[in-house]
Amino acid sequence: MEQMHSCPVDSSSAPKLVLYSYWQSSCSWRVRFALNLKGLSYEYRAVNLAKGEQFTSEFGRLNPLHYVPVLVDGDVVVSDSYAILLYLEEKYPQKALLPADPQLRAINLQKYIEETVGPEEPQAWAHVHIEKGLLALEKLLNNCAGPYATGEEVCMADVFLAPQIAVATKRFNVDMSKFPILRMVYESCNALPEFQASLPDRQPDAVQ
Repeated sequence: MEQMHSCPVDSSSAPKLVLYSYWQSSCSWRVRFALNLKGLSYEYRAVNLAKGEQFTSEFGRLNPLHYVPVLVDGDVVVSDSYAILLYLEEKYPQKALLPADPQLRAINLQKYIEETVGPEEPQAWAHVHIEKGLLALEKLLNNCAGPYATGEEVCMADVFLAPQIAVATKRFNVDMSKFPILRMVYESCNALPEFQASLPDRQPDAVQ
């Protein structure tokens, strides 16, 4: 497993965080985006899923389930992107990603689409199921969207949605003109330097 450094947004942040990530993992992507939004510097440690590095004994001690991302914060080890985002929200409250308003907070916590589509699935099958999920999200955000998912500020919903939409369009050729709200959310996130820094092809383990 290769040790690398990436995206030190604020070198004064302490303690130093370590993120075990793979450049093409959308779950890792959302955590990178959140860390950047919160201005937290972190050390990037690449786990090459294509080479099976997630199954090494070294990585297995961090996450016995053998997937990325994994965040290490001192003696604390957190796996699963959703759990990591909630941990960051509690431990590092600067730039809150969950709104104070209870209704908007609830919407942020229900926007998550479980990623059941893997690379082994046929393209047409994946396309149909992704569009169903996007349609549900489009309806969910109909009365609260911003320019961001739940208003004028980027929140946790955007952290999940922007990478999902990018994958839907680039990997599965989903036409986002069918989903104007989600397209607006993605364009708003895409304009952020924190999002640009989190892009897969800008990570140190990216294959060009």
